[in-house]
Amino acid sequence: MRITDILQPKDVLVPMMATEKKAAIKELVDLLAKSPDVKDPELLLASVLERESTRTTGVGHGLAIPHSKCAGVKKLLVAMGRVNPPINFNSIDDQPVSIIVLLVSPPEQTAAHIQCLAGVSRLMTIEGFRNTLLKCQTAAEFYAAIADREKALETPVK
Repeated sequence: MRITDILQPKDVLVPMMATEKKAAIKELVDLLAKSPDVKDPELLLASVLERESTRTTGVGHGLAIPHSKCAGVKKLLVAMGRVNPPINFNSIDDQPVSIIVLLVSPPEQTAAHIQCLAGVSRLMTIEGFRNTLLKCQTAAEFYAAIADREKALETPVK
């Protein structure tokens, strides 16, 4: 699964204004709330914050992937952003976060939810790619970098 099959350019925010974790999550939820596929933005925010309270989604290397399964959305949705300066996300490596990927899906879409999480994780394990995202000054640059990396990963080596 390609992230760009789900992520829309309008759902990328660079730079984000948030200076702490809850505000960053809310900022990305607010971005998704503009979609007709979000039935209940308040329920969506509550479900993501509840999931975050059980275990951090700061996965290390400056990346957080807050996520939730929520009846407040009609389908799998993704929003991404970059904060600067980095913020505390209680990450597993105790490092602050700069890149945030919000992933939400209806409760019955477990397989797609897991596939998307895996796709994001695979893409973000590439240090050079993360560094490219950190240098992006606009949402358009950020989205284009993701699309370019996914295309490069799909192209067979000759």
